[in-house]
Amino acid sequence: MIPRELQPRILDKLMHSNKVVIVYGARQVGKTTLSNQILGDLKGKILRINADQQLHHEVLSSRDLSKLKGLVSGYDVLFIDEAQRIPDIGINLKIMHDEIPHLRILVTGSSSLDLANRIKEPLTGRTWTFKLYPISIIELQKHLGLNNFELQLKLEEWMRYGFYPELLQFENYDDKRIYLDEITNSYLYKDVLTLANIRYPEKLRQLLKLLALQIGNLISIHELAINLQVNRDTVINYLDLLEKSFVIFRLKGLSRNLRKEVTSMDKIYFFDLGVRNSIIENFNQLDFRTDIGALWENFLIVERIKRNEYQKSFGNTYFWRTHTELNLTMLKRKMVFCAAMNLNGDRENMQHQKPGWKPTIAVLFREAIKIILWIFWNDSRDSIPICLLEQHNEFLN
Repeated sequence: MIPRELQPRILDKLMHSNKVVIVYGARQVGKTTLSNQILGDLKGKILRINADQQLHHEVLSSRDLSKLKGLVSGYDVLFIDEAQRIPDIGINLKIMHDEIPHLRILVTGSSSLDLANRIKEPLTGRTWTFKLYPISIIELQKHLGLNNFELQLKLEEWMRYGFYPELLQFENYDDKRIYLDEITNSYLYKDVLTLANIRYPEKLRQLLKLLALQIGNLISIHELAINLQVNRDTVINYLDLLEKSFVIFRLKGLSRNLRKEVTSMDKIYFFDLGVRNSIIENFNQLDFRTDIGALWENFLIVERIKRNEYQKSFGNTYFWRTHTELNLTMLKRKMVFCAAMNLNGDRENMQHQKPGWKPTIAVLFREAIKIILWIFWNDSRDSIPICLLEQHNEFLN
């Protein structure tokens, strides 16, 4: 079982605060497993409720203090898994928080779409909120004890199949693919389709495929609407639903009103590359792919987002693009943290090589791994040193 970076922080909040602790995250990223590990370290009697079952729905949506007290009587900790299933869960949690102050409450939800709407307003100022993502490269490196060389050897596999916790237990690539297809076809759409009134479910699937084929590119809402034959507002609504269900996320352009900056469109990425590859049905080795640069860019950015969330490193995230095609990802006080990589090997002349020499994926990975290691483990600065960017300028888009 892989220790999660959030575990000690959530445990600390439950032990030393009476606020409601909420853990958001996509399905199958390990929320229940993490919660059980945390609860195992807590003293006292624990009431565990799975909100996918309706046994406790009536009481937990009753707004009746006597019923709520009767439910948790004799317990020190209340754990509600998939709390978004319970109507009016927010106001009932508020009642328990205010009227039963000794009770510690841990809540998980696989969709911020519904859980946030039902909890945010009633519980204002009464919560600690955390986001859990698929396993991060930092968590894996610590758990497996990988050195830099071993990390490099695993990189291609992770970019093809992603970081879902259960998937990492499979040795066989066919098993990994079957698992991801199940995630994509079942869990991926479950929250969105059941928690929102989707008029065109097939359009949502088509939109996901279009986005999966354009990761790292500027996304035009107008073009997506034309391709899907729906109106602009429908596309915007679907994108919002997919973001709130932890399927995709977007980066906005940094606007400083400079003449050469392009900021009118967003970039969209996937929280897990295995899911993305399943959507486009492409798990080929990197040497046989044309989207290596997009995979690498998505990989770097999402791992940095995980790191910042788990370490509570606050700051806005942007990309910066100029008309001269310099394309950088921005993070934390408008400082550059990494360059958008091009691993397609299309540069024929690299430094210290003969004319006509074309780098292999292995050569590019050896160079790129230096950047990824700096990004994940260096906390002394907010940006890659200029010399490193210059050293790797062959990889800038």
